Amino acid sequence: MKLQPIITSLLETDMYKFSMGQAIYHQFPAYKTTWTFRCRNTDVKFTDEMVQEIKDQILAYCDLRFTEEELEYLDNIKWIKGSYIDFLRLWRPRYEDFEITQDADCGLAIETRGTWLNTSMYEIPTLAIVNEVYFRMNYDYAELIKSFKERLDEKVSWLTSGKYDLSSFSEFGMRRRLSAEAQELAVKELAAAKLAHGKFVGTSNVYLAKKFGLMPVGTMAHEWIMCVGQGNHKHNPAYSNWYALDAWVKEYGVLNGTALTDAITTDCFLKDFQLTYSTLFSGVRHDSGDPVEWGEKMICHYEELGIDPKTKTLLFSDSLNFEKANALNEHFKGRTRVAFGIGTYIANDTFVTPLNIVMKTTMCNGQDVAKISDTQGKGMCKNPEYIEYLQRCIDWRMAHE
Repeated sequence: MKLQPIITSLLETDMYKFSMGQAIYHQFPAYKTTWTFRCRNTDVKFTDEMVQEIKDQILAYCDLRFTEEELEYLDNIKWIKGSYIDFLRLWRPRYEDFEITQDADCGLAIETRGTWLNTSMYEIPTLAIVNEVYFRMNYDYAELIKSFKERLDEKVSWLTSGKYDLSSFSEFGMRRRLSAEAQELAVKELAAAKLAHGKFVGTSNVYLAKKFGLMPVGTMAHEWIMCVGQGNHKHNPAYSNWYALDAWVKEYGVLNGTALTDAITTDCFLKDFQLTYSTLFSGVRHDSGDPVEWGEKMICHYEELGIDPKTKTLLFSDSLNFEKANALNEHFKGRTRVAFGIGTYIANDTFVTPLNIVMKTTMCNGQDVAKISDTQGKGMCKNPEYIEYLQRCIDWRMAHE
């Protein structure tokens, strides 16, 4: 490697990987998935040197193991069970699950194949590695981190002066961070700042949450609804949310309950998010579509079920900055609880445009899977015929129920 190791702990991933991982271990250990990397920036090119560094960094990541101190930390999270801790004690990433080539327009193609238990864990570290390699090897990193620090200082000053009220917010930026150094600096400064309004409650990065005594934040991602709902080929995929919510409640009961609404559109989600699940889950997460329209829809849904929206949390996490979060907080203040997960704006704000990279589940148990979110273009499926089939299933359900 030409760079220092980027991932230095297996805790260095987003919290929802452990939340989903435990449920996968207990309920879907035989499921197999394929994950595919995509760079959405049309002007980005990964060089031969970058691709080799990415391979070397992932190989180094695959040499890591959980320490007993790290496992003890996870074991103290109230919804993590001892059986899963014992599994993690034996678990290791497998480099054999990775296929890394230059067969893509951007010069970098990555696919991972294997058990869902393994491949799910690779997504966040892989994206963090790709980001940091690209920015360190394509730019003057010293200038980038200088720009990052200046903008971070300005953000902190806005919060301490009272310019913005973000209610309850967390840092969600690991997958698209400038570097490990940048993310740690942001979390450290936000945790130490005396905010005029609201509270910085934590980070999705479990390693940093442990280091700074913060809350590790994260429950479920789209992969959970896609694989649970579409991985069993006997299921009607228009009912993906029901299967996913049911499996989650079996694992966690009333704990760890923030439901993601937009895997197959929020309107279809609400068909299944009826009184029992709306009561059991503490809130819902927004990740696509108009956030105000979505929030109004959720408040109306709770009220129709006889649930006081003030007892529930609307978590917004779609391409937020402080201005957008402040406006949403003002709009919904006094009507419901609001919280924000803010990623790239905190973890990769410099004079250079951030990478728009993703790594998504594209197959489960040998069959295509897909999401149809509330914003066109956020999905990623290799088979247009499957997307058409999924859309027909959703349309039929929405028209006939």
